[in-house]
Amino acid sequence: MNEENKASGATRKTAIVTGASGNLGQAVIKKFIAEGYFVVGTIVPNDPVPIDFPADKFEKVVVDLMNEDDSQKFIESVVTKHGSIDAAILTVGGFVMGKIADTKTADILKQYKLNFETAYNVARPAFIQMVKQNSGRIFIIGSKPGLDARNGKGMVAYGLAKSLIFRLAELMNDEAKGKNVVTSVIVPSTIDTPQNRKAMPDANFDNWVKPESIADVIYWHCTDEALVVREPVIKVYNNA
Repeated sequence: MNEENKASGATRKTAIVTGASGNLGQAVIKKFIAEGYFVVGTIVPNDPVPIDFPADKFEKVVVDLMNEDDSQKFIESVVTKHGSIDAAILTVGGFVMGKIADTKTADILKQYKLNFETAYNVARPAFIQMVKQNSGRIFIIGSKPGLDARNGKGMVAYGLAKSLIFRLAELMNDEAKGKNVVTSVIVPSTIDTPQNRKAMPDANFDNWVKPESIADVIYWHCTDEALVVREPVIKVYNNA
């Protein structure tokens, strides 16, 4: 627990958010800060996106999430400063098109590292800490192609990499049985971001799901109302 919390006797909860400069990452940070959490967000080196949250409620940390040792040290530093990790929301990932004929092993490896290793390198030490403290919630961003191969036509490397997220959550939830630790997979449809609007200008944006709506759903699963929920795959589709 940090010095401010010690002095006030408060038990402010702590959340970590990877991909703090992304649209979803920033929406999640804003929501959790509004609900009284202290949030630690990760960015990549030389990230050009400005992140403007109050210093007494948010800390920005540069972490190479593809480096297992750096990720481990990051989690250890959060525990040292704040005493616990109550929620971990892992939003880092990336997408690439490609049919089987166009997809080589190297392409799959790139997507594996970007979508799976970045999640596993943080989820593993966070999970170990949460089991130790007997409480915590982990959220990893999945995808429709990862959930069902039929949705992954033309996205072979991406779909294969994202499919591992679901297996990881199953394994973590099995290991955590009897503990108040739950790993969820968030499966969004098209997220309503400026980048997606620019890429698909003729789409019906009202059918997409807003980052703020996903953040609300994630936060709800951290509340007492969701204590009985176990092993969730959370489909946040709206009408897309």
